[in-house]
Amino acid sequence: MADNNSRPKYISFDIYGTLINWDTDSTTRRLLAGRLPEEQWPAFKKVFRGYRFDGVLGDYKPYEEILQNSFDRVCRFFGIGPTPGAGAEFAETVRGFAAHDDVPAPLKLMGDNYKLVALSNADDSFLDISIPKLGANFHAVLTAEQAQAYKPRYQAFEYMLDTLNAKPEDFLHIASHTRYDMHPMHDMGFRNLWVLDRGYDPITGGYDYKSVKSLDEINRHLGL
Repeated sequence: MADNNSRPKYISFDIYGTLINWDTDSTTRRLLAGRLPEEQWPAFKKVFRGYRFDGVLGDYKPYEEILQNSFDRVCRFFGIGPTPGAGAEFAETVRGFAAHDDVPAPLKLMGDNYKLVALSNADDSFLDISIPKLGANFHAVLTAEQAQAYKPRYQAFEYMLDTLNAKPEDFLHIASHTRYDMHPMHDMGFRNLWVLDRGYDPITGGYDYKSVKSLDEINRHLGL
């Protein structure tokens, strides 16, 4: 067990991609059927991810609307017309995602010893379905809908601090996304930051985070 001087009060998590396996490729391909040359698929996938990031930077909108708008925008970028109902189809896909295979056992061990907190870029209705799939008890499940802001906006992290009456030093935070989580959290004074590297973002220096390949590595650091 970590000594009391270094023991975090909370272990907080990003959820989708980090703990829940994010894979919208099959839905995206189905919605694009016959409208995108195969050789453009890698570029489309990359640009779509960028538009989803851009879509969460403004005023809060329901997550289904974020998905619809970002898909319409990337389609426009590639000269493809809008797709009514795409947001609802993506939302249904996200609600159907399962936990990464390497998550439930080490996450339960963490939850048996620490207060777990979810801070997710989705709405309550998504987390109501996804959190039970993780196999661990969460002290708090916080969403963009509650905060009325998505990460990386500071408002999302401020909501977590205010809700828990906590300070940045109270947290060990785990995420697989550096630009959604690590970059803004570092700038806000969070220092116990861990990237669970699933290949989403480049691992770069300058933001005081540690990079691991599994939750088991973090459990060993915690003495579990």
